[in-house]
Amino acid sequence: MLLPFCIGCSSVRLQGMNGPDFKHELDVLAEGFVRVAGVDEVGRGPLAGPVVAAAVILDPDNIPPGLNDSKKLSAPRRAALSEAIMASARVSVGHASVEEIDSLNILRASHLAMVRAIAGLDPEPDIALIDGNMIPRDLTLPARSIIRGDGVSLSIAAASIVAKIWRDRVMWDLAQQFPGYGWEQNAGYPSRTHKAALLDLGVTPHHRRSFKPIHNILYQENN
Repeated sequence: MLLPFCIGCSSVRLQGMNGPDFKHELDVLAEGFVRVAGVDEVGRGPLAGPVVAAAVILDPDNIPPGLNDSKKLSAPRRAALSEAIMASARVSVGHASVEEIDSLNILRASHLAMVRAIAGLDPEPDIALIDGNMIPRDLTLPARSIIRGDGVSLSIAAASIVAKIWRDRVMWDLAQQFPGYGWEQNAGYPSRTHKAALLDLGVTPHHRRSFKPIHNILYQENN
């Protein structure tokens, strides 16, 4: 269904009821904002690896079809959509390291990754649509938080896809350096394989020491 109006574009389409659409973006465009970035993060739950955020400004006239919450897409579909997003949109990726996660806490580190992703866009967006119920406190531009935004906003869905692909590749690379933990499959999440490897192989420099399972292992080793 073609939208009855679109500021600065002529071919934006709403997706069906089962996927995200462009309504939130159109709402802020109608308020006078010009560059709208969707922002999402990946990697709050893993025991290892960085937390990664992406910021995406879609071209309203060239939105890749099939964008959705990255968790609802197959790995091949995510990869294909990530390439399409990179080819058609303005994209920036930011991350916060394991050391920053341990020193700040995972929420603050996630917000730091978001701020870094937004800062990497050139030109800077006028407003950011942030997945979740909180806006990073260090963000200096206008923003709106959208609960479950990756399921309702095309821009946030695009950001979720890019962030997921980027982080999975980081964890695949780390898996080659630290074999046995299954990071190429579990991306650092606490799978059975990962937890068993922690007991057999120990804690690596890429594990989050502030997370309880890692903290407990280190505490037992020290005592």
